[in-house]
Amino acid sequence: MNITTLADLYQYFDNLAEQDADADLLFVSSYLRGFIALSASEFGDESQLLTLNLAESISTKLHDARTELTPNDRSLVNEYWEKLAVDFSY
Repeated sequence: MNITTLADLYQYFDNLAEQDADADLLFVSSYLRGFIALSASEFGDESQLLTLNLAESISTKLHDARTELTPNDRSLVNEYWEKLAVDFSY
């Protein structure tokens, strides 16, 4: 899937639920979606490109909230975020 906009990323997350992804992936994707939406509201609407500035904002918010999660969940979130963040290149 070619993920270049916020709408593309949200569609990717929606598809995970439709594809019966495992519980960890569904948890991580929904957790990240909340932080992505929070950061994205500062930069534009759902048609916005996945920019480096947006990725930095998301990373900062995730770092600030790191104590909300257990060490295992934090590891899962960080690993998944690292994979997604590479698409934030504009």
